[in-house]
Amino acid sequence: MRSLAEFLADAQRGCLPVADGGVTVVPQPSARDLGVLAFTAHSVVFADVEPEWVRERLPAGDLSAPLSPPFLQDLGVRTRRHVGTIDLLVLAAPVADPARVPLREVTGDGHPRVERALRHRDAVRVWAAEGGVVTVGRGVAGRWEVAVEVEPGHRGRGLGRLLAEAARHLCPGPIWAQIAPGNAASVRAFLAAGYVPMGAEVLLTEQEAT
Repeated sequence: MRSLAEFLADAQRGCLPVADGGVTVVPQPSARDLGVLAFTAHSVVFADVEPEWVRERLPAGDLSAPLSPPFLQDLGVRTRRHVGTIDLLVLAAPVADPARVPLREVTGDGHPRVERALRHRDAVRVWAAEGGVVTVGRGVAGRWEVAVEVEPGHRGRGLGRLLAEAARHLCPGPIWAQIAPGNAASVRAFLAAGYVPMGAEVLLTEQEAT
C-alpha cells in the first residue's frame, strides 16, 4: 500500500496521480495528521479507516464527493475528529539566493500564527520582519510547510508576497502552503511568490476533552 508521503514526493517531482476519478485510502502518516487531499480528479483519504467504508459513502462519478460536507461529516464522526476548513494547497521549489526582505529569527512571541504553527507542525522555525512573520516547519507526512502573517497596518504593500518568497530561501526542500480560498490577498501573494496550485486539502483535528 502506498503512503501519503509517497504521493507528496511524487507531486514534488511533478508526477501527479492519474486523473481517473478515483479515491485512494492510505494510512494516517501520524496520530496527528488525518484528512483528505484532492488532486485533479483523484483524491487521497489519509485516515485509519477501511477503504470499503470510504467507498460506500462516495457516490460513483462524483469527483467532489471526497471534499463534500456529507462525507467529511461522516469521516469526522467515524474518527471522532473536528472537520477543518478546505484549503487551497500550493507548492514551490526552494531558492538558493538570499531573501529580499530583512528577517530576524525568533523563538516565538505568542503571535497567533506562531502558536498555530506549533500545534500543527514539528521543527518549527520563526522569522520576523517589519510588519510580519513567516514560519516554516514539518507538517503533514513530514512535508515542509510555510505560513505567513502580515500586520493590518502593513497590508497591501507586497509584504505577504515577500514573506512567502522568503520561505523558499529559508527551506531546504520543496515547500507547501495551505491557504483559505476566500483569503484572496493571501492566494495572490503566494502565486506571485512562485507557488503553484496542486489541489485542495482538509485536515481533521482531535476533539478536546470535556
